[in-house]
Amino acid sequence: MPITQQQVLDALSHVEEPDLKKDLVTLNMVQDIAINDNDLSFSVILTTPACPLKGLIENACRNAISHFISPEVKVNINMTSRVTTQKNTGVPGVKNIIAVASGKGGVGKSTVAVNLALGLAAAGSKVGLIDADIYGPSIPIMFGLEGAKPNASQVEGKTRIEPVEKYGIKLLSIGFFTDPNQPVPWRGPMVSTAIKQLFNDADWGELDYLVVDLPPGTGDIHITVTQTFPVTGAVIVTTPQNVALADARKGIGMFMMNAINVPILGIIENMSYFTPAELPENKYYIFGQGGGQKLANQIDAPFLGEMPLVKSVAESGDAGQPLMMDEANPLRQVFLNIAGRVAQQVAIENAKAGALPRNS
Repeated sequence: MPITQQQVLDALSHVEEPDLKKDLVTLNMVQDIAINDNDLSFSVILTTPACPLKGLIENACRNAISHFISPEVKVNINMTSRVTTQKNTGVPGVKNIIAVASGKGGVGKSTVAVNLALGLAAAGSKVGLIDADIYGPSIPIMFGLEGAKPNASQVEGKTRIEPVEKYGIKLLSIGFFTDPNQPVPWRGPMVSTAIKQLFNDADWGELDYLVVDLPPGTGDIHITVTQTFPVTGAVIVTTPQNVALADARKGIGMFMMNAINVPILGIIENMSYFTPAELPENKYYIFGQGGGQKLANQIDAPFLGEMPLVKSVAESGDAGQPLMMDEANPLRQVFLNIAGRVAQQVAIENAKAGALPRNS
Protein backbone atom coordinates (compact mmCIF):
# COMPACT_ATOMS: atom_id res chain seq x y z
CA MET A 1 0.00 0.00 0.00
CA PRO A 2 1.51 3.36 -1.02
CA ILE A 3 2.62 5.88 1.57
CA THR A 4 0.50 9.01 1.83
CA GLN A 5 1.50 12.53 2.81
CA GLN A 6 -0.97 12.40 5.68
CA GLN A 7 0.75 9.31 7.06
CA VAL A 8 4.05 11.15 7.00
CA LEU A 9 2.60 14.17 8.81
CA ASP A 10 0.88 11.94 11.36
CA ALA A 11 4.16 10.13 12.07
CA LEU A 12 6.18 13.35 12.36
CA SER A 13 3.57 14.87 14.65
CA HIS A 14 5.09 12.59 17.30
CA VAL A 15 8.47 14.35 17.02
CA GLU A 16 8.80 17.24 19.46
CA GLU A 17 11.15 20.19 19.00
CA PRO A 18 13.03 19.93 22.32
CA ASP A 19 13.32 23.68 22.93
CA LEU A 20 9.95 24.86 21.68
CA LYS A 21 8.04 21.95 23.29
CA LYS A 22 5.71 21.45 20.34
CA ASP A 23 5.73 18.90 17.54
CA LEU A 24 7.34 19.62 14.18
CA VAL A 25 4.07 19.55 12.26
CA THR A 26 2.34 22.06 14.55
CA LEU A 27 5.39 24.31 14.23
CA ASN A 28 5.21 24.03 10.43
CA MET A 29 8.79 22.78 10.39
CA VAL A 30 8.08 19.90 7.95
CA GLN A 31 7.98 20.89 4.28
CA ASP A 32 8.61 19.63 0.74
CA ILE A 33 7.31 16.10 1.30
CA ALA A 34 7.96 13.93 -1.77
CA ILE A 35 6.95 10.27 -2.09
CA ASN A 36 8.06 7.87 -4.80
CA ASP A 37 6.92 4.32 -4.06
CA ASN A 38 8.99 3.40 -0.98
CA ASP A 39 11.26 6.43 -1.16
CA LEU A 40 10.39 9.38 1.06
CA SER A 41 12.03 12.77 1.25
CA PHE A 42 11.16 15.91 3.17
CA SER A 43 12.73 19.02 4.68
CA VAL A 44 12.89 19.99 8.33
CA ILE A 45 13.14 23.77 8.75
CA LEU A 46 15.14 24.48 11.90
CA THR A 47 15.08 27.86 13.64
CA THR A 48 18.83 28.37 13.14
CA PRO A 49 21.63 26.70 11.15
CA ALA A 50 23.59 26.65 14.43
CA CYS A 51 21.00 24.40 16.09
CA PRO A 52 22.86 22.10 18.51
CA LEU A 53 19.98 19.59 18.41
CA LYS A 54 20.03 19.05 14.65
CA GLY A 55 21.24 15.43 14.87
CA LEU A 56 18.79 14.59 17.65
CA ILE A 57 15.82 15.92 15.65
CA GLU A 58 16.88 14.11 12.47
CA ASN A 59 17.20 10.78 14.30
CA ALA A 60 13.81 11.30 15.93
CA CYS A 61 12.25 11.87 12.49
CA ARG A 62 13.78 8.67 11.10
CA ASN A 63 12.60 6.68 14.11
CA ALA A 64 9.07 8.09 13.79
CA ILE A 65 8.81 7.10 10.11
CA SER A 66 10.16 3.64 10.90
CA HIS A 67 7.84 3.11 13.86
CA PHE A 68 4.59 4.65 12.63
CA ILE A 69 4.83 3.80 8.91
CA SER A 70 7.40 1.09 8.14
CA PRO A 71 11.07 0.34 8.77
CA GLU A 72 11.33 -0.44 5.06
CA VAL A 73 10.79 3.16 4.00
CA LYS A 74 13.91 4.78 2.56
CA VAL A 75 14.09 8.22 4.17
CA ASN A 76 16.02 11.24 2.89
CA ILE A 77 15.82 14.29 5.19
CA ASN A 78 17.01 17.74 4.21
CA MET A 79 17.90 19.48 7.47
CA THR A 80 17.76 23.16 6.60
CA SER A 81 16.94 26.34 8.52
CA ARG A 82 15.18 29.67 8.51
CA VAL A 83 16.24 31.95 11.36
CA THR A 84 13.25 33.42 13.19
CA THR A 85 12.76 37.00 14.28
CA GLN A 86 10.24 38.28 16.78
CA LYS A 87 10.15 41.97 15.93
CA ASN A 88 11.45 44.75 13.73
CA THR A 89 15.01 45.36 14.94
CA GLY A 90 15.02 48.86 13.49
CA VAL A 91 17.88 47.88 11.17
CA PRO A 92 16.66 46.86 7.69
CA GLY A 93 17.49 43.25 6.84
CA VAL A 94 18.68 42.33 10.35
CA LYS A 95 16.63 39.59 12.04
CA ASN A 96 18.21 39.52 15.50
CA ILE A 97 20.48 41.80 17.54
CA ILE A 98 22.62 40.08 20.18
CA ALA A 99 24.35 42.29 22.76
CA VAL A 100 27.54 40.98 24.36
CA ALA A 101 28.20 42.74 27.66
CA SER A 102 30.15 42.59 30.90
CA GLY A 103 30.04 44.57 34.09
CA LYS A 104 33.78 45.28 34.04
CA GLY A 105 36.67 45.37 31.62
CA GLY A 106 39.38 42.76 31.25
CA VAL A 107 37.10 39.71 31.26
CA GLY A 108 37.55 38.88 27.56
CA LYS A 109 34.23 40.25 26.36
CA SER A 110 35.52 41.32 22.93
CA THR A 111 37.25 37.98 22.44
CA VAL A 112 33.96 36.24 23.18
CA ALA A 113 32.01 38.59 20.88
CA VAL A 114 34.40 38.01 17.98
CA ASN A 115 34.49 34.24 18.29
CA LEU A 116 30.74 34.05 18.95
CA ALA A 117 30.10 35.90 15.68
CA LEU A 118 32.52 33.61 13.83
CA GLY A 119 30.94 30.54 15.45
CA LEU A 120 27.47 31.56 14.27
CA ALA A 121 28.84 32.18 10.77
CA ALA A 122 30.66 28.83 10.73
CA ALA A 123 27.32 27.12 11.23
CA GLY A 124 25.92 28.82 8.14
CA SER A 125 24.34 32.00 9.50
CA LYS A 126 24.70 35.48 8.01
CA VAL A 127 26.41 37.54 10.70
CA GLY A 128 27.48 41.11 11.33
CA LEU A 129 29.50 42.55 14.21
CA ILE A 130 29.43 46.10 15.60
CA ASP A 131 32.25 47.27 17.84
CA ALA A 132 30.28 49.62 20.10
CA ASP A 133 33.20 50.37 22.42
CA ILE A 134 33.75 53.95 21.23
CA TYR A 135 36.58 54.70 23.66
CA GLY A 136 38.50 51.44 23.27
CA PRO A 137 37.66 49.75 19.94
CA SER A 138 39.47 46.43 19.57
CA ILE A 139 37.73 44.75 16.64
CA PRO A 140 40.08 46.24 13.98
CA ILE A 141 43.07 44.67 15.77
CA MET A 142 41.37 41.32 16.37
CA PHE A 143 40.43 41.00 12.69
CA GLY A 144 43.76 42.31 11.39
CA LEU A 145 42.06 45.36 9.91
CA GLU A 146 44.02 48.25 11.39
CA GLY A 147 43.92 51.08 8.89
CA ALA A 148 40.90 49.69 7.05
CA LYS A 149 38.37 52.26 5.83
CA PRO A 150 34.80 51.33 4.90
CA ASN A 151 33.52 52.45 1.52
CA ALA A 152 30.60 54.84 1.37
CA SER A 153 28.05 55.58 -1.33
CA GLN A 154 25.11 57.90 -1.89
CA VAL A 155 21.73 56.19 -2.02
CA GLU A 156 18.71 58.45 -2.55
CA GLY A 157 20.67 61.39 -1.22
CA LYS A 158 21.78 59.57 1.94
CA THR A 159 25.28 58.32 2.70
CA ARG A 160 25.40 54.54 3.16
CA ILE A 161 28.44 52.90 4.74
CA GLU A 162 29.53 49.50 3.48
CA PRO A 163 30.71 47.35 6.41
CA VAL A 164 34.17 45.88 6.05
CA GLU A 165 33.97 42.13 5.46
CA LYS A 166 36.46 39.55 6.67
CA TYR A 167 36.20 35.85 7.53
CA GLY A 168 32.59 36.03 6.31
CA ILE A 169 31.61 38.63 8.93
CA LYS A 170 30.40 42.17 8.15
CA LEU A 171 32.16 44.57 10.52
CA LEU A 172 31.89 48.16 11.67
CA SER A 173 33.90 49.87 14.39
CA ILE A 174 34.56 53.47 15.34
CA GLY A 175 38.19 52.36 15.02
CA PHE A 176 37.74 52.40 11.23
CA PHE A 177 37.03 56.14 11.36
CA THR A 178 39.47 57.46 13.99
CA ASP A 179 43.22 57.62 14.51
CA PRO A 180 44.14 54.51 16.55
CA ASN A 181 46.86 56.50 18.34
CA GLN A 182 44.53 59.28 19.49
CA PRO A 183 41.86 59.17 22.23
CA VAL A 184 38.19 59.81 21.46
CA PRO A 185 37.24 62.64 23.89
CA TRP A 186 33.51 62.64 23.13
CA ARG A 187 30.67 63.53 25.47
CA GLY A 188 27.52 61.44 25.79
CA PRO A 189 25.42 63.01 22.97
CA MET A 190 28.26 62.63 20.46
CA VAL A 191 28.78 59.00 21.48
CA SER A 192 25.07 58.22 21.12
CA THR A 193 24.98 59.79 17.65
CA ALA A 194 28.03 57.82 16.52
CA ILE A 195 26.58 54.54 17.77
CA LYS A 196 23.27 55.11 16.00
CA GLN A 197 25.14 55.80 12.76
CA LEU A 198 26.89 52.43 12.95
CA PHE A 199 23.45 50.82 12.95
CA ASN A 200 21.40 53.18 10.78
CA ASP A 201 23.83 54.45 8.15
CA ALA A 202 25.30 51.07 7.20
CA ASP A 203 24.15 48.79 4.42
CA TRP A 204 24.10 45.55 6.42
CA GLY A 205 22.16 43.57 3.83
CA GLU A 206 20.39 40.45 5.06
CA LEU A 207 21.70 39.25 8.44
CA ASP A 208 20.46 36.50 10.73
CA TYR A 209 22.41 37.92 13.68
CA LEU A 210 24.03 41.28 14.38
CA VAL A 211 26.38 40.86 17.34
CA VAL A 212 27.11 44.04 19.29
CA ASP A 213 30.28 44.20 21.39
CA LEU A 214 29.29 46.68 24.11
CA PRO A 215 31.84 48.49 26.27
CA PRO A 216 32.26 47.53 29.94
CA GLY A 217 29.86 48.97 32.48
CA THR A 218 26.33 50.34 32.14
CA GLY A 219 26.67 53.73 30.47
CA ASP A 220 25.34 55.89 27.64
CA ILE A 221 26.14 53.39 24.90
CA HIS A 222 24.20 50.56 26.55
CA ILE A 223 21.17 52.77 27.05
CA THR A 224 21.34 54.14 23.50
CA VAL A 225 21.54 50.69 21.92
CA THR A 226 18.87 49.03 24.04
CA GLN A 227 16.37 51.88 23.91
CA THR A 228 16.85 52.65 20.20
CA PHE A 229 16.98 49.14 18.76
CA PRO A 230 14.89 46.15 19.90
CA VAL A 231 17.65 43.81 21.11
CA THR A 232 16.73 40.11 20.95
CA GLY A 233 18.85 39.27 23.97
CA ALA A 234 22.10 39.83 25.86
CA VAL A 235 25.02 37.51 26.51
CA ILE A 236 26.88 38.29 29.74
CA VAL A 237 30.62 37.56 29.99
CA THR A 238 32.28 37.20 33.37
CA THR A 239 35.27 35.61 35.04
CA PRO A 240 34.89 33.41 38.14
CA GLN A 241 36.12 35.82 40.84
CA ASN A 242 33.65 37.66 43.05
CA VAL A 243 34.57 41.18 41.90
CA ALA A 244 33.75 40.29 38.27
CA LEU A 245 30.54 38.54 39.27
CA ALA A 246 29.42 41.54 41.32
CA ASP A 247 29.86 43.84 38.32
CA ALA A 248 28.19 41.31 36.02
CA ARG A 249 25.12 41.38 38.28
CA LYS A 250 24.93 45.16 37.80
CA GLY A 251 25.03 44.71 34.04
CA ILE A 252 22.30 42.09 34.23
CA GLY A 253 20.24 44.41 36.42
CA MET A 254 20.44 47.12 33.77
CA PHE A 255 19.14 44.80 31.03
CA MET A 256 16.28 43.72 33.28
CA MET A 257 15.12 47.27 34.06
CA ASN A 258 11.56 47.99 32.90
CA ALA A 259 12.76 50.80 30.62
CA ILE A 260 15.12 48.38 28.84
CA ASN A 261 13.77 44.85 29.39
CA VAL A 262 16.25 42.84 27.32
CA PRO A 263 16.19 39.05 27.89
CA ILE A 264 19.40 37.46 29.19
CA LEU A 265 20.37 34.73 26.72
CA GLY A 266 22.90 33.32 29.13
CA ILE A 267 26.21 33.59 30.99
CA ILE A 268 29.65 32.76 29.59
CA GLU A 269 32.49 32.29 32.04
CA ASN A 270 35.91 33.19 30.65
CA MET A 271 39.30 32.31 32.14
CA SER A 272 37.59 29.54 34.06
CA TYR A 273 40.68 27.41 34.63
CA PHE A 274 44.25 26.90 33.48
CA THR A 275 45.55 23.67 31.99
CA PRO A 276 49.33 23.41 31.44
CA ALA A 277 50.36 21.93 28.09
CA GLU A 278 52.45 19.29 29.86
CA LEU A 279 49.52 18.29 32.12
CA PRO A 280 46.51 18.25 29.75
CA GLU A 281 44.29 16.40 32.22
CA ASN A 282 44.78 18.94 35.03
CA LYS A 283 42.62 21.99 35.67
CA TYR A 284 43.76 24.78 37.98
CA TYR A 285 40.97 27.16 39.01
CA ILE A 286 43.13 30.24 39.52
CA PHE A 287 40.25 32.73 39.92
CA GLY A 288 37.80 30.45 41.74
CA GLN A 289 35.42 27.81 40.51
CA GLY A 290 31.77 27.77 39.45
CA GLY A 291 31.05 31.49 39.74
CA GLY A 292 29.46 31.78 36.29
CA GLN A 293 27.25 28.75 36.82
CA LYS A 294 26.16 30.07 40.22
CA LEU A 295 25.30 33.47 38.72
CA ALA A 296 23.27 31.81 35.97
CA ASN A 297 21.37 29.81 38.56
CA GLN A 298 20.66 32.93 40.62
CA ILE A 299 19.03 34.77 37.72
CA ASP A 300 17.46 31.64 36.18
CA ALA A 301 19.40 32.02 32.92
CA PRO A 302 21.27 29.40 30.88
CA PHE A 303 24.94 28.80 31.55
CA LEU A 304 26.32 28.86 28.00
CA GLY A 305 29.79 27.52 28.72
CA GLU A 306 33.22 28.16 30.14
CA MET A 307 36.44 29.14 28.41
CA PRO A 308 39.81 28.16 29.88
CA LEU A 309 42.70 30.56 30.36
CA VAL A 310 44.82 29.76 27.32
CA LYS A 311 47.63 31.86 25.87
CA SER A 312 46.69 31.07 22.27
CA VAL A 313 43.31 32.79 22.67
CA ALA A 314 44.94 36.17 23.36
CA GLU A 315 47.71 35.60 20.83
CA SER A 316 45.26 34.81 18.03
CA GLY A 317 43.32 38.02 18.68
CA ASP A 318 46.49 40.13 18.80
CA ALA A 319 47.60 38.58 15.50
CA GLY A 320 44.31 39.39 13.76
CA GLN A 321 43.49 35.69 13.37
CA PRO A 322 40.70 34.86 15.84
CA LEU A 323 40.80 31.45 17.47
CA MET A 324 37.76 30.31 15.48
CA MET A 325 39.83 30.51 12.28
CA ASP A 326 42.25 27.84 13.55
CA GLU A 327 40.53 24.54 12.80
CA ALA A 328 43.29 22.62 14.59
CA ASN A 329 42.72 24.41 17.89
CA PRO A 330 40.59 22.26 20.24
CA LEU A 331 39.04 25.39 21.74
CA ARG A 332 37.34 26.07 18.40
CA GLN A 333 34.75 23.42 19.24
CA VAL A 334 34.10 25.10 22.58
CA PHE A 335 33.12 28.31 20.77
CA LEU A 336 31.05 26.39 18.22
CA ASN A 337 29.14 24.81 21.11
CA ILE A 338 28.61 28.21 22.76
CA ALA A 339 27.44 29.72 19.46
CA GLY A 340 24.95 26.89 19.09
CA ARG A 341 23.58 27.49 22.57
CA VAL A 342 23.26 31.24 21.94
CA ALA A 343 21.37 30.60 18.68
CA GLN A 344 19.20 28.13 20.57
CA GLN A 345 18.30 30.75 23.18
CA VAL A 346 17.54 33.32 20.48
CA ALA A 347 15.10 30.85 18.89
CA ILE A 348 13.48 30.21 22.29
CA GLU A 349 13.04 33.94 22.96
CA ASN A 350 11.57 34.41 19.50
CA ALA A 351 9.19 31.50 20.06
CA LYS A 352 7.98 33.08 23.29
CA ALA A 353 6.92 36.05 21.21
CA GLY A 354 5.15 33.82 18.71
CA ALA A 355 7.83 34.00 16.01
CA LEU A 356 7.94 30.46 14.62
CA PRO A 357 9.08 29.23 11.19
CA ARG A 358 6.58 30.03 8.47
CA ASN A 359 6.26 29.20 4.78
CA SER A 360 7.18 32.75 3.79
